[in-house]
Amino acid sequence: MRLPRVPRPRSLAGQLFGMQAVLIAVLVAGYALFTYVGDRGQAEEAAGRQAMAVARSVADAPSVHAAIGTAHPTEELQPYSLRVQRDTEVDFVTIMDPRGIRWTHPDEKLIGKHFLGTIGPALSGDSFTETYTGSLGPSVRAVTPIRVDGRTIGLVSAGIKVEAITRRVQNQVTPLIGVATGALLLGAVGTYVINARLRRSTHGMNAAELSRMHDYHQAALHAVREGLLMLDGQFRVALMNDGGRELLGVTDAVVGRSPADLGLPAALTGALLSAEPRVDEVHLTDTRVLVVNTSPVSGGERRGTVVTLRDVTELQSLTGELDSERGFTQALRSQAHEAANRLHTVVSLIELGRAEEAVEFATAELELAQTLTDEVVSAVSEPVLAALLLGKAAQANERGVELVVSEDSGIDDGLLPASLTPRDLVTVLGNLIDNAMDAAQGTAGARVTVTAFTEEAALVLRVADTGSGVDPAHTERVFQHGWSTKPSGPGGRGIGLALARQTVNRHAGTLALHEGADGGAEFEVRLPLPTPPDNPDPDPASGRSPAPRSGPGSAPDAGAAPGVPAARPSAPVLPGGSA
Repeated sequence: MRLPRVPRPRSLAGQLFGMQAVLIAVLVAGYALFTYVGDRGQAEEAAGRQAMAVARSVADAPSVHAAIGTAHPTEELQPYSLRVQRDTEVDFVTIMDPRGIRWTHPDEKLIGKHFLGTIGPALSGDSFTETYTGSLGPSVRAVTPIRVDGRTIGLVSAGIKVEAITRRVQNQVTPLIGVATGALLLGAVGTYVINARLRRSTHGMNAAELSRMHDYHQAALHAVREGLLMLDGQFRVALMNDGGRELLGVTDAVVGRSPADLGLPAALTGALLSAEPRVDEVHLTDTRVLVVNTSPVSGGERRGTVVTLRDVTELQSLTGELDSERGFTQALRSQAHEAANRLHTVVSLIELGRAEEAVEFATAELELAQTLTDEVVSAVSEPVLAALLLGKAAQANERGVELVVSEDSGIDDGLLPASLTPRDLVTVLGNLIDNAMDAAQGTAGARVTVTAFTEEAALVLRVADTGSGVDPAHTERVFQHGWSTKPSGPGGRGIGLALARQTVNRHAGTLALHEGADGGAEFEVRLPLPTPPDNPDPDPASGRSPAPRSGPGSAPDAGAAPGVPAARPSAPVLPGGSA
């Protein structure tokens, strides 16, 4: 037998009414339950206070003390307890001796029998309340001692039945039914009015059509992997998809706000607010490199702007690494050429019969190369930094620049945190060294000085050159993308320092520009490091504490060499470079 289907509301008004009815019913039921439980707890607490007040009043009554001292206390106490019970609206008042034998009880048949309940604390002189099932059923009762001259001569228990407490609470639930009925009626009227306005706003489309349009709209937005941003005619955000939020780092509600209020870089904000179209413009945020395209929407009048965003952070990083590898390749070609010259020299000396001079020449060249490597690694034993400095030394040599690692440098292996990745470290220091070599190249005594050390839980990197320096008016502009004092090459200019600052900001560090001691520019980077423990365990291999080395002015390690003139023909080339 096929069961009849329950008709479902087709109109939007019916769906809204059903939703409101269920919501109101759930709210009313929850409120009723909460009220019932809360009122019941309060009623039980109030009943306990009432019972305690009655019990203490009876225990302090002089007539009760006098009646207890008689031969037959029940004759005077039973009428008194019934009168108190009636006047105070409690269900029972029981007076008993210290053994718990009743002198009074609402049921006279139970007089003389043992009290059902706890009396131990009262015998010790303490008053208390409890919920207990006695001869009259479950009740909230209070028990207090009757004391004379520090002695307990009797006990008083007064209580109210749980059944009476329940009736009090149930009387408070009845008004909720009226409130629920009124809320449902109000919801029906409101739904009808809202549905009439909704029909005009949706041009007569029903709920299914609206739902289908919304699904297509959402599917299209989520299917677009690039960032999509739409601005209205007043340059306020009308729509932003998930990709746009992620690329711009926006988490708050943005619809109706201006891009100027989103905390974006000034150059990117200017591109978004521009009335002219932008094609494949590169802009930097705190964490990303974005390609921005804007196109105005017009139909006789300006209606808004469509903006697309593409993330090329990884592409830019890989491009920088490729440029670095190209530089290393050129350095390797030069090293191979010079190695061939040295080999020819050795062969020629042997052919001339001067074998001892050939051995002396070859040994000196080998010692020079090994000494350079040892000096760099001794001063900076962190492998990423050491490899980068050795690689840059070869590049500097090819460009006629002397690369020097100052005697103040000192960084132990393993000191840098895992959060500071080799790529980020190479991006920062590599770009600063490349910029310094560009500035120093062609000057008299061209030299780039690199200082790397740790102090006060911070990694400090300084790169100074002997170039012409930077105009103080341009101190901040040098870090802006696209700005450069050098002529633009095939790949453009003004990206290296901008990427370096972006990386430093991502690690909550600082990048500052000062005038160098040699008259050129000096860039200083400070990156925070984890605070070492107060009493670190010594390194079992070396017997030294793993605390970071101190900064300039402290005594260097025994293995650290003074200033390392890295720009030598025999400088070995290790993997590394700017990103």
